[in-house]
Amino acid sequence: MQVVCLQEEAFYALFDKVVEHIESKRKDMPPKWVDGEEAMSLLNIKSTTTLQKLRDEGKIRFSQPQKKIILYDRDSINEYIEKYVRETF
Repeated sequence: MQVVCLQEEAFYALFDKVVEHIESKRKDMPPKWVDGEEAMSLLNIKSTTTLQKLRDEGKIRFSQPQKKIILYDRDSINEYIEKYVRETF
């Protein structure tokens, strides 16, 4: 086992670099939960009624943290779209 000793300044500089790297990776990832407007955009639909129908039929996952706030799971939207993919000849 090797032990590495760092001066305090070098340790904090390294720590800042690690935090910066992690934050840059997180910014590249889209958020897991999206609002209704973005969900409709991902599904390429224009009607909130259609979105509600997909939600009510259990075709896409959603969360309702408050009465008027409904968030949709981006992964389940992508799975729903992939389910209806038609392969080319």
